[in-house]
Amino acid sequence: MHLKDQSDRKVADFPKELPNILEPEIEEDAEESEANLPVPSDLDLVQRYIREANRFSLLTPEEEKALTTLFHETGDRETGSHLVTSNLRLVIKIALEFQKYWMKNLLDLIQEGNIGLMHAIRKFDPYRGIKLSYYASFWIKAYILKFIMDNWKLVKIGTTQSQRKLFYNLKREKEKLRSQGFEPGPKLLAEVLNVREEEVVEMDQRLGAWELSLDAPLKDGSDEYHKNFLPATEPQVEEMLADAELKNLFRRKLGEFRTELNDKELDILDLRLLAEKPMTLQEIGARHHISRERVRQIEDRLIKRLRQYLKNEIADWEDYRTPMGD
Repeated sequence: MHLKDQSDRKVADFPKELPNILEPEIEEDAEESEANLPVPSDLDLVQRYIREANRFSLLTPEEEKALTTLFHETGDRETGSHLVTSNLRLVIKIALEFQKYWMKNLLDLIQEGNIGLMHAIRKFDPYRGIKLSYYASFWIKAYILKFIMDNWKLVKIGTTQSQRKLFYNLKREKEKLRSQGFEPGPKLLAEVLNVREEEVVEMDQRLGAWELSLDAPLKDGSDEYHKNFLPATEPQVEEMLADAELKNLFRRKLGEFRTELNDKELDILDLRLLAEKPMTLQEIGARHHISRERVRQIEDRLIKRLRQYLKNEIADWEDYRTPMGD
């Protein structure tokens, strides 16, 4: 998935940014000076944003089909805005999942997610038989993930090999040790993950900090809670972040590895190992006038070469789940 829009279709009238739903409407004859107004906290702004987003109705399947088709065919500005505002709650859900990995304002993640939402709406094809929310969720997550990873130096997560290892594996190792009957304290975790004890403590504090309480109401006296915005079942965020970095790194190194291969090996890599519907050994053999057994031998050797290449090129490769099935 590329974050840069590859669509050739121009939608000149589609809004480049969302209307600011947090901007208060000020009467022309209002006399109260803006300087006298209290400055809202980040949490106040988040709660206010969520309340305002809830004012926009969700679409029925029939409405979504009609609006996405109209926008796809005409690029109508008002239709595009309607599709965006009716899906703001989806962005909030996803941003809340990633919140503990961003140690600043949740609205930063919501803003990036909104950009991903608008990108998804521009690219969405209503004739492919999938829901807009399902399609958009991938773009929303991609933009939020990219934002977090681009700003790791600012939040000081993942700047060293040890920190990356902890970031990806700390929660998983805690659960694993508990299941084995151990108390996952910093000392034991440091030994298991081969890092310093103080690094475990530091990362544990970071991952546990700056998280809105999911049991806290959106406002005093409200029956709605932050946890109501979370989806019932979603992949672990740690795994998504690990996969995002790994896939980017793997793609780069795979491109370098390809330059070392001959035509037979390239075909086996592309048409067998990386293909969604791999060719059979017989089909590959027929293309190159060699036997099925010879194709199998080349494939086995190629897999070993690729694994070794990745281990040599990526220092902590074995700390990740590899796409080669290791």
